Amino acid sequence: MWMRSVFRAGLSLAACVLAGCGTLMNVSTDGADTNLMLRGFDPVAYQAQGRATPGDPAIKAEHEGLAYRFASAENRALFVANPRKYVPAYGGFCTNGASYAIKAGGNPNNWKVVEDRLFIFGDGKAKDYWELDQARNIKLGDDYWENEMKDMPWRYQSYKRWIFKVPHYKTGAELEAELKARKGT
Repeated sequence: MWMRSVFRAGLSLAACVLAGCGTLMNVSTDGADTNLMLRGFDPVAYQAQGRATPGDPAIKAEHEGLAYRFASAENRALFVANPRKYVPAYGGFCTNGASYAIKAGGNPNNWKVVEDRLFIFGDGKAKDYWELDQARNIKLGDDYWENEMKDMPWRYQSYKRWIFKVPHYKTGAELEAELKARKGT
């Protein structure tokens, strides 16, 4: 058992070194915008208009070294006045992944606003699984983000938690079975 743990740790370290460590936030690059959050989607539109809306590259703001685009000057002004209200939770990584301490990719077309917080998901299934116990998953995600994930490059963090699972880990098959049981299918 001990040797298996050492082997896994070595494999994790080697993978991180070979692949690079990755960014701290889920950012992309588009044109002159590096460190672009939400793939250029307007962070305010999720709450103000209730939809995912591409931002205009000409209307942007920077917050904590990250670039944000907006669909309108009004949305930009709302963001500048209170950026913490609109910044996506968990650095824009998949919210369901955050509840397992994994920094997985987030797709800004899969989202949910809960109590003025923007949560991004990798896909619709991740959102469905997260919603199985939304309150618990928010608490887990918040705890993991603050105490383990926030300052760790995404590759390192994800590799570590794919190898060393959190105590409450559930496989995709387990989550799917739970989802089907709740839906009665």
